[in-house]
Amino acid sequence: MVVPSHWSHTVKDLGKGDFDIVITVTLDPGWHVFSKDYVGISVATSLTLEKNKDFVEVGKLREAGNLIVKEVDLGGEKETEKYYENKAVFSQKIKLLKKDVLVKGGLDYMTCKEVCLPPTTYDFELKLHSDAVVEKVEATVVDSSKTKTDTSKVDAAINKTSTEKSDSSLVKSFESKNDAATDSIWKIFLLGFGSGLLALIQPCVFPIIPLTVSFFTKRSKDKAKGRINAMVYAASILIIFVVFGFLVSLIFGSDALNSWSSSWLFNLVFFVLLFVFSLSFLGVFEITLPSSWINKTESFADRGGFVGIFFMAFSLVLISFSCTVPIIGNLLPLITKGDAIRPLVGLGAFGLALAIPFGFFAWFPGFLQSLPKSGGWMNTVKVTLGFVELALCLIYLSKVDLAYHWQILSRDIFLVLWITIFGVLGLYLIGKIRLSHDGDIQHISVGRLLMAILSFSVTLYLLPGIFGAPLKPISGYLPPQATQDFDLSRLLIEGVSNSTSHSSKPKKYGDIFHMPHGIDGYFDYEEGIQAAKESGKPVMLDFTGWACVNCRKMEAAVWSDANVLKRLKEDYVLISMFVDDKTMLPEDKQYVSAFSGNKIKTLGNWYSDIQASKYNTNTQPFYVLMDSDGKLLNETRSFNEDIDAYVKWLDKALEEYKRRTVSK
Repeated sequence: MVVPSHWSHTVKDLGKGDFDIVITVTLDPGWHVFSKDYVGISVATSLTLEKNKDFVEVGKLREAGNLIVKEVDLGGEKETEKYYENKAVFSQKIKLLKKDVLVKGGLDYMTCKEVCLPPTTYDFELKLHSDAVVEKVEATVVDSSKTKTDTSKVDAAINKTSTEKSDSSLVKSFESKNDAATDSIWKIFLLGFGSGLLALIQPCVFPIIPLTVSFFTKRSKDKAKGRINAMVYAASILIIFVVFGFLVSLIFGSDALNSWSSSWLFNLVFFVLLFVFSLSFLGVFEITLPSSWINKTESFADRGGFVGIFFMAFSLVLISFSCTVPIIGNLLPLITKGDAIRPLVGLGAFGLALAIPFGFFAWFPGFLQSLPKSGGWMNTVKVTLGFVELALCLIYLSKVDLAYHWQILSRDIFLVLWITIFGVLGLYLIGKIRLSHDGDIQHISVGRLLMAILSFSVTLYLLPGIFGAPLKPISGYLPPQATQDFDLSRLLIEGVSNSTSHSSKPKKYGDIFHMPHGIDGYFDYEEGIQAAKESGKPVMLDFTGWACVNCRKMEAAVWSDANVLKRLKEDYVLISMFVDDKTMLPEDKQYVSAFSGNKIKTLGNWYSDIQASKYNTNTQPFYVLMDSDGKLLNETRSFNEDIDAYVKWLDKALEEYKRRTVSK
């Protein structure tokens, strides 16, 4: 067998328990091995280390050599190949958590010339020893006394100590107590099912139900056959939406969905989509698919049998597109945050809600007589949804506005827009405002009156928010309260003397960031650490984000509590780190992360890199209590609205800080 690649490995002792595993390949002339960053039909080089609690990987696999990037034609399709010829070096940094560690691993690779050899694994085993390892390690973030101005040095320090968190009693994740960090699968199911029920009562769908059921029951030779056909029709609707959800999950995957759902582009795209959908529901225009698509699908439906029934269901999906796509568009941002199973469950539930009536009325056709007749009420529902989507699209615009500091939507302006939207909706529902496509209203139905009452109730509930009321149930969806110009609540819950301030000096980034509830906090990591050293107080790191709904909920529901707020103001130096902020770092402070390999350009990039490299998580909110030397005082904590538990968590860390201070 041809062996065109020759592998060897060495290890470099970097000191302080850090080692670099270096794997070198020498290739025969004409042969090449693919880069770790190659994406295509062949196999990229990748390293796998057997799981071992005695060491952790630091950063990602690195590679060096003469990288060749070449575009090739594979049967009409273009592919960009990235590979090395002659020689390549792959290296992976690890940190030992015990003095003596056995490291086992394998490097997967593929070598090619005119043809490619089968994928192969180069296995290795290393026995490593370091006297520098302290086997019970407390995590250290960054010693700010050595990193006062240079961000690249901060990154180096973080990566150097990013794995020093093996003391499970101290550094264990609090995610197991995170009761609502992500929506449960059942909640996603209910959201999808509820959205499907809304789609059912749209003018494009509701009138089709009795017609379709009657078609199956009358065309079939007997009732049993008609019921079976109707059930196949209903099952086909469900299958179509399940497949749609599967494709969303397959194309993007859970990691992409997570990063996508928190990105500015995601929020901007959904703002535009929901705004367009709202105008469609309000009757400005109608969103339709090309008629050729529908005609082609209906031609397949004429074939008969189960295949024909399936395409009848597919025709329904296409015909009802103008009514269902705005609802699905509003559902998608809610189900694309978290696991890849969520789109599958959400869209499957949507399809189930659409499918059930067709099966149910086929089995119990007598109930068809009890259905309300099609009419103007369906247009009322459609217009109501248009107003609601107009309000919801502002949520996504607000997140982009906050990340880029456009200062278009402060909290009070946002609330004024919502109050106006729901107020106008209420006037529409009681007949005081009519749109061009509305018919004459002889009287107001009970259902319409109840919807008007609900709309006016929302309007009245929002009004105190203009004056600073926290509006806790919806606080997660509003811009931060600190963006509000006029806020009476500051006089009530932020009454704190100037003596509690850590510093009267202007804060770095204080012109674009604002702490809630008058907390005298910091937005620059180094500045906050220095303030903690000078004041002799412990530090609370608050990893947060502009697009983080749960962060706003914590600030409104937990931080506003008198006991919590007193501790945050008087006992801790709070450093808020916005991981999605787009403020550019100075050129001399931009760097390439040793953890992710990405270029760190913005303040959000930097803080996200600190969180990911140090705590191996990207969830927000994420809270860390530590002393000014970076040593943890208590376990980390994520989203949890239990105020008593939050107070105990703060007090326990404060006691630990005092104990360490006395023992020094």
